[in-house]
Amino acid sequence: MIEILKAVILGIVQGITEWLPVSSTGHMILVDEFVKLNFSDTFISTFLVVIQFGSILAVLLVFFNKLNPFAPSKSDKEKKQTLNLWAKVIVAVIPSGVVGLLFEEEIDRLFFNPTTVAIALIVYGIIMIWIESRNKKPIATDFSEVSFPLALKIGLFQCLALIPGTSRSGSTIIGATLLGTSRSIAAEFSFFLAIPTMLGASLLKLVKTGFSFSGFEWAVLATGSIVAFLVSVVVIKFLMDYVKKHDFKVFGYYRIVLGIIVLMYFYFL
Repeated sequence: MIEILKAVILGIVQGITEWLPVSSTGHMILVDEFVKLNFSDTFISTFLVVIQFGSILAVLLVFFNKLNPFAPSKSDKEKKQTLNLWAKVIVAVIPSGVVGLLFEEEIDRLFFNPTTVAIALIVYGIIMIWIESRNKKPIATDFSEVSFPLALKIGLFQCLALIPGTSRSGSTIIGATLLGTSRSIAAEFSFFLAIPTMLGASLLKLVKTGFSFSGFEWAVLATGSIVAFLVSVVVIKFLMDYVKKHDFKVFGYYRIVLGIIVLMYFYFL
């Protein structure tokens, strides 16, 4: 039963930190010091990836109408716009998909350590604060104004998320706002990019492990995914409401504080 409770805790952390630009890895590396699953390393690594599937379902639920090109309520023009949005999402995920498939294991081997995570948290926190301090007027406040070249450039920024501590949502939000999108477009596009990115990562991980888990391990995996889904729904709605009235500076400051905590915990405590 204690393992189920741990799965709940990890699902909560995943659901919160996956969508806020604060680095899920930075939090997981700390949480793992206190909440360790008593399973094989193979299952644990799979669990931490596959619970993201619950977060993906949350995006599909919250933005179902916007992402559904076959919604009866949409006009032919709106359906074409939705298909166009999906095309931009696919274009944007190509860079990180290619780089991830070719170099992800090598990147994890070289950079998955507390020092890299802490530095990435702090550096990108400073960048986030700097971007928000410019007060530059966005050039894209609607997805129709996000061109395919712009989508590709945002996708290139997502490649930075392969370095632990950067944050997938953080890198895409930073990239999108730096390239001239509004905060709401940056946040939504980050959510949409997560669908093929995280779905692909989850399925690839399951295929590699051969789905060879015990009944209890599947129960733990399902618990973490369901909790991640429920928490993600709340967090996504919160962030979309938040960015309508506030900037991302608070997340930048939070990242800096978290980075310092990671450094202190692993090297001074």
